[in-house]
Amino acid sequence: MSRSSVRYTGSCHCGGVRFAITSDFPELTQCDCSMCKRRSATIVKVHESAFELLAGAELLTEYQFHTHTARHFFCKVCGIYPFHRKRVTPDFFGVNVACLEHFDPQGIPLRQAVGAAMP
Repeated sequence: MSRSSVRYTGSCHCGGVRFAITSDFPELTQCDCSMCKRRSATIVKVHESAFELLAGAELLTEYQFHTHTARHFFCKVCGIYPFHRKRVTPDFFGVNVACLEHFDPQGIPLRQAVGAAMP
C-alpha cells in the first residue's frame, strides 16, 4: 500500500533548531553503527529537496567519525540529534522521527540497517 507524501515540522528539545520534511514514509530505519546504537534513534530518509531548515542553523554543531563523510548534527543548546547527512547517499538526510511533531510511526515498516559492518 502506498502512502501519500505528508509535510511534518520538527525541532530539537529546546525548539531552537526547527525544520520541515515531506515524505511518504516508505520505511523507518534503525542502524547498528556505533553512533546510531548509542543515540537509539529511528530515522526516515528524505532527499535534500524534501528537507527545509526553518530556524537555528547557528545552533547546530556537527560531528563526524570513521570516514568523515556522514555529517551528524546536534543542537548546541539541548544536545538533541535532529538529523544527519547520510554517508552512502549524501544528498539525503536521515531525520530523527522522534523530533517530528504529531508523528505516529504505527504501521510503517521498520528496517534494521547494518551500519556496523560498513567498510
